Amino acid sequence: MERLTRDVPRGGVGRGRPASEVAARAAGCLSVPRWTNWSVRIHVDEPAADARLCTAVREALTRVTTVLRGIVVVCVGTDRSTGDALGPLTGHRLRSMVPDRDVVFGTLEDPVHAGNLSERLETIQRRYAGHVVVAVDACLGTLENVGTICVGLGPLRPGAGVNKSLPPVGDLYVTGVVNVGGFMEYFVLQNTRLHLVMKMSTVISEGLAAVLAQMPARRLPEQAGPRPAVR
Repeated sequence: MERLTRDVPRGGVGRGRPASEVAARAAGCLSVPRWTNWSVRIHVDEPAADARLCTAVREALTRVTTVLRGIVVVCVGTDRSTGDALGPLTGHRLRSMVPDRDVVFGTLEDPVHAGNLSERLETIQRRYAGHVVVAVDACLGTLENVGTICVGLGPLRPGAGVNKSLPPVGDLYVTGVVNVGGFMEYFVLQNTRLHLVMKMSTVISEGLAAVLAQMPARRLPEQAGPRPAVR
């Protein structure tokens, strides 16, 4: 794997600082990443790009936790902007591919965006304490990086590239460079090619589906049967 040693390109998202040790311990099982600069980049047109992404996410999971209780995927973005639709498209595909649909947040029907991000994060914290949160979002970068998918440690900062102040998301991230950043970001996102965004969402969703397929089935409290009588 090729390791990305510089920051994720500026865009719809940007890297934030990893969780502190206090916050990590409070989560139940998360540990502070030992190599916070670790990241991997994969081009969408590479052979077996989805398999490489699966391997990269699995490696990232070993670096953020020692006891993996479960995974929650948060796909950030809106279908009202072509470039920013990477998250909802990925979530839409992923929910149809995994048995436990409830661990995927952010779809075309029910996107996670600036207006409801804080509420969704509170829901995740309440329902899935101790789970690793994988954040998925689009970003803008340099011309040579367009089409690159980045996997790395630490939370995303949604909206950082378009001057929005939103709470950080995730223990590790998967971002897709959908277009060139640095000027008129809203206009650039609106004029991003849908073909590229759909290709990237296919690779990310298939890679994450392979990761989730290896997780044990989660038994919800309401699914639990009556306890046997004590004799």
